[in-house]
Amino acid sequence: MGEPKSLPESFYLRRTAEVARALLGCRLTRRFPDGTSRCVVLVETEAYLGVEDRAAHTWNGRRTPRVAPMWGPGGHAYVYFVYGMHHCLNVVTRREGVPEAVLLRAGVSEELFPHSPSKKIPGLLLASGPAKLCAYLQVTAALSGVSLSGPELLISRGPRARFDVLVGPRVGVEYAGEAAAWPLRFAVAGCPAVTRRGLLIRS
Repeated sequence: MGEPKSLPESFYLRRTAEVARALLGCRLTRRFPDGTSRCVVLVETEAYLGVEDRAAHTWNGRRTPRVAPMWGPGGHAYVYFVYGMHHCLNVVTRREGVPEAVLLRAGVSEELFPHSPSKKIPGLLLASGPAKLCAYLQVTAALSGVSLSGPELLISRGPRARFDVLVGPRVGVEYAGEAAAWPLRFAVAGCPAVTRRGLLIRS
């Protein structure tokens, strides 16, 4: 297959919801210091719209050391630790100073993309949900702020497969008032690794 080519910076500088949808079907590669790597194809994402979005970590202009990568330029990782036990990986979008990002919620192996007829295939659900995705790729907060052009994390074009897209509200943000209902979650239709599928509709 050869060395994957990272996505151009311009990919990440678009509107965050547009980036979230475009990330579906892209390949995420995690490279380890010993030269080995793991890879998934992204099948579920969520957009977070910064200072105007009560569900975003940077709502109302919040600035802390943890969220600093979100204030930087698009094309970098923002990783946070939640519930004292899980890591979540986000793709920073937009230009520097516009703190928006896309949460990566699920991925599958390339062999199982875009979908599988059975949940019983070994390994299908290893990266189903943002915590499992990070656990499988061994992504921790130590990678927050790194470039998504490598070497540790790299996002590239994925397999050329046709798929329909599902859209719906984000998960676990009930505290965000009206923003909780915004249709900012995107997923590959027919993929069992997608979480909370009952809340999504075809776009």
